[in-house]
Amino acid sequence: MNAQPGELHVESMGEGPPLVMLHGFAMHGGLFSPILPALTARARAHVVDLPGHGWSPTIEPFDLASIVAAVDAAVDAKVPGDEPVTVLGWSLGGQVAMHWAQARPSRIARLVLVATTPSFVARDGWPCAMAPATLARFGDELRVAWRLTLQRFLTLQVQGSDDGRATLSALRAQLFERGEPGAAVLAETLAMVAGNDLRPELQRIAVPALVIGGDRDALVPLDATRELAAGLRRGVYAPIPGAAHAPFLSHPRAFVDTLASFVDG
Repeated sequence: MNAQPGELHVESMGEGPPLVMLHGFAMHGGLFSPILPALTARARAHVVDLPGHGWSPTIEPFDLASIVAAVDAAVDAKVPGDEPVTVLGWSLGGQVAMHWAQARPSRIARLVLVATTPSFVARDGWPCAMAPATLARFGDELRVAWRLTLQRFLTLQVQGSDDGRATLSALRAQLFERGEPGAAVLAETLAMVAGNDLRPELQRIAVPALVIGGDRDALVPLDATRELAAGLRRGVYAPIPGAAHAPFLSHPRAFVDTLASFVDG
């Protein structure tokens, strides 16, 4: 099923200035539920299922520009177009958020970029990422046994964090809560991730941006988040000690406090 403008699944709750939340690869917006009570006390959260994920239909073509257009249309259906929004993007959602801010700067008030990077794979001048062969091998494993591979992927997301076991349990409990991601969507998303290199866009992003990284993240090294913050015109860097790839789950209080301090000015 292809999404039409505004048809992505968006859950809206709370009162206050608009906060759009974008999840990571193979996940869905429900992963943010543990921190929503704290966030919706001060903002109206709009939690998006990205195309082909959770309860949102897929789109064609499946590329970053089309995903941003679909998210933009879905948010326009919830928030008046003249009201800028804060966008929180985790992992893949962070790349969507960055491209959105560059493509439609008047729509975005500020960015919160969580465990994300302009390039998930290593390239010339960008060594702080996984080798392309590693991502390709992950794609091969998905095609052979996608369910087992995603379970291993979850383990990698919390590896080394202070509260890894509890965080992993929460991730596993919610992974298929909104259905199983299609094999084609997983393959298309990985192909897109392999090709995304947003470094040339960073200096065109003019809004304030908070970059949150975990010092035990095995997927996005701390050096990558540090370089991302440095590459943005108004980037602020905020590592969370002891956190891995999902700091909002493993360290919710520190995460919410860091976010609130930034959003409040």
